[in-house]
Amino acid sequence: MSTVQANFLIPEELLATLRALVPRGKQSAVVANALKNELLRIQFNKTIEESFGAWEKEEHPELQKGTECFIRKLRASTRATRKN
Repeated sequence: MSTVQANFLIPEELLATLRALVPRGKQSAVVANALKNELLRIQFNKTIEESFGAWEKEEHPELQKGTECFIRKLRASTRATRKN
């Protein structure tokens, strides 16, 4: 993956901590990794919010008794056909 330089404003104390804990040649990688993780978290939360309520009870009667009951039924139906 190619890299580009970017300029961001961050709190002084945060930069001081980064410089104190991370060797000079690895600071960009630490910041990039932290940014990647935060963006994944934001995307995950956005996806959860957007998909909330997507499963309507009327459209999934198999889940009326709960997901545990549904999964137990699925597992039981495949036990007889499994090869050990």
